[in-house]
Amino acid sequence: MREVLTFILAGGKGERLNPLTRDRAKPAVPFGGVYRIVDFTLSNCINSGLRRVYLLIQYKSFSLQKHLLSGWDVVSNQLGEFIDVIPAQQRINSDWYKGTADAIYQNIYAIQDQNPAMILILAGDHIYKMNYQQMIKSHQEQKADMTVACIPMPVETSLNFGVVEVDDQNRICGFQEKPKKPRTIPGQPDKIFASMGIYLFNKDVLLSELETDARTSFSEHDFGKNVIPQMVKNQRNVLVYNFVDKERCPYWRDIGTRDAYYQANMDLLGPRPAFDLYDRKWPVRTFHEQQPPIRTMTANDGKSGVVINSLIAGGCTLKGADVIHSVLSSNVLVDEYAVVTNSILMDNVVIGHHAKIKNAILDKEVVVSPYAEVGYDPEADRKRFEMTASGVVIISKRTRVE
Repeated sequence: MREVLTFILAGGKGERLNPLTRDRAKPAVPFGGVYRIVDFTLSNCINSGLRRVYLLIQYKSFSLQKHLLSGWDVVSNQLGEFIDVIPAQQRINSDWYKGTADAIYQNIYAIQDQNPAMILILAGDHIYKMNYQQMIKSHQEQKADMTVACIPMPVETSLNFGVVEVDDQNRICGFQEKPKKPRTIPGQPDKIFASMGIYLFNKDVLLSELETDARTSFSEHDFGKNVIPQMVKNQRNVLVYNFVDKERCPYWRDIGTRDAYYQANMDLLGPRPAFDLYDRKWPVRTFHEQQPPIRTMTANDGKSGVVINSLIAGGCTLKGADVIHSVLSSNVLVDEYAVVTNSILMDNVVIGHHAKIKNAILDKEVVVSPYAEVGYDPEADRKRFEMTASGVVIISKRTRVE
């Protein structure tokens, strides 16, 4: 769809996901065994027929760029399609991106070069499936200047989201950043409209509003905090697109925190997962290295292991071990009599024989020694490792656990 130009904001530091973002950008964090977080937004673009995409990167972007170059050469330059990476370039001044709006403002030249009718702005760190064409159609039919995708959420979750205030015609009349006392959806006092960080603008409106915001010295140059209130004040036609009303699978997770990341992975598991990776009508694409099949073996004494409600990537070896309600990335070895429960194991993790892992996230190349335990003694784990607010243990890349 040539009249739409898409920007994916993929340059945030991701500090709340430490230590998983210690060496990589948040969109490059592994997810679901074989994916990176950014794959879900990119797959939504391709499945929606949007093939002119810029990714704006900034911090610790090496692994993200490597992944994109390896796995996302799926469009035709000869047909005017592209998925291109734009690093922070300080084209306008000596500053890096100061906010979501500033990131687009610093790349106005790309908009002028492509000259689209509409600009779609997406976050690169959310997990969901969405046909953006439905949002585009709604935007055009209602003659909106800007449309913000929102999802109804329980009112008690407001401290986790930017909350969009609307009237009874779904026109936006305010924005609150993680409020204690949020404005609720008209007629639904137990629900809020949480912003999904998805914005659709008419090009001329966006350029005008960005210029105004850039001249405002006290602005944080953020779409939610600054540009939306500015547009409401200027009486622009700013509307909500209700994700739940339009989609058969209204799952959306902002995995900006460690607990949210852990829970989103757990949502992939079980006989009826909250988020289905196996929907062939809406495939999630990624880069797959060539791996041998999964290998299951009995222990030396003939003991068989079990795998229950888990995702196991290629190249893994399970030797008389139990893997329960867990996500294993490629080339993981779980040795005999080891038990892995409610955990996420990234590439090349080694779990020694008789080791026990529970409620944990192990980053790449972690080695757990035989008979070691993780997740069973919170006080001991807290002294050695990072812990989430809910008590999930996180072990940094290349750590050896004795």
